[in-house]
Amino acid sequence: MSFENLSFENIHAFWILGLLLATFLVKSITQNYDSLFSKEMLHKIIIGKNVKNVNFTLFSIAFVLLVISLTRPVIKNEPVKVPQASLSLMVAFDISSSMTSNDVYPTRFKFAKNKFNSLLDNLNDGKVGAIAFSSRAFLIAPITNDYLSLKYLVKNMNTNYISAKGSSVLEALKSTNKMIEGSKQKALIVFTDGTDNEDFTKEIEYAKKHNISVFVYAIATKKGGIIKTKNGVVKDKNGNIVVTRLNSKIKELAFATNGAYLEYSSSKNDIKEFINIIKDKFKQKNKKAIIINTNQELFFYPLALGLIFIFIALSGFRRRAI
Repeated sequence: MSFENLSFENIHAFWILGLLLATFLVKSITQNYDSLFSKEMLHKIIIGKNVKNVNFTLFSIAFVLLVISLTRPVIKNEPVKVPQASLSLMVAFDISSSMTSNDVYPTRFKFAKNKFNSLLDNLNDGKVGAIAFSSRAFLIAPITNDYLSLKYLVKNMNTNYISAKGSSVLEALKSTNKMIEGSKQKALIVFTDGTDNEDFTKEIEYAKKHNISVFVYAIATKKGGIIKTKNGVVKDKNGNIVVTRLNSKIKELAFATNGAYLEYSSSKNDIKEFINIIKDKFKQKNKKAIIINTNQELFFYPLALGLIFIFIALSGFRRRAI
C-alpha cells in the first residue's frame, strides 16, 4: 500500500486532539498526594496507581486513533468516468382487436412481444417503460433499467388486455409525456399495425409540442388478415368478414417527429438497426458520463486499533482490591 497520495477528507477533526492536550495539562498540575499521606494510607486511597497511569496512556492512544479515524484518511486515486445510461424511452403496444390477426405469425400481438425482447437485448443500456393502448392507454411498466422485470411483465400481457375497439396513438403520446416529463427529448417506440386513422395531424402536433420522437415498428401485411374471437370471425354490420391491413400512413407521424418507420421482418437484425437509429438520434444525450470516486478509505484501520486499546484498558490491566 502506497501512502504517497495520503489525504484527510475531514482534516478539521484534528482540532479534537486539543481536548487530550487539555487533559494532560490538568493532570500535570493536579496536586501530588504523596506529600499529604503516608505510603500505607496512600495505598489504601489510591488502588493501583501504576495501573491507573497505564490505563490513562492506553485511553490516550485510543483517543488519538479514533480522532484519526474521524479525519477520514484516504489514498487518492484517479476518478473513473463511466458512461451514463441517460437514454429513456417508452414502448407502446397497440392492443386493439386487429392485433390478434395472424397474417403475421403467430399473431401481430405476439410478434410484437417477441420483438420487444430483442429490443431489450440490443439496447444494452438506457431506461425503458412500457404501455399498452387502444382507445385508452394503460401502464404496463414504469421507466426502469430492470430488463428482466420488463420482459416478464410484457410476456404476461395476454389477449384479455385486448378488449377495446380502435386504437389511439394520441393516448400513447400523452402517457409518454407524463412518464418522461423531465426529459427535453422523448422517444416513443410504437408496435402497431398502423391503427385505423387516416389523419395523424393531432398526433403530430402533440408530439412536436412535447418534443416526442415517434419510432414506428409496423406489424401487418398489405394483404391483411382476419380477426378471430371466441365468438368466431369478426364481421361488419353487413355481415362481411373484416379484413385488417397495414396502415402505412402512420409513417407520416414518425417522419414528422424526427423518428423512424420500419415494417416488420423475421430477421433478427432489423430491431438492432432500429435501435441504432434511435441511439444515433439521441447520441448527444448518451455522451453524458458520471464520475466515480475510487479513493481508498483507510479510516477503519485506526478505528479498529483504537477499539482494541480501549478493550485492553478496560479489561487487561484493572487491579482488584482484596
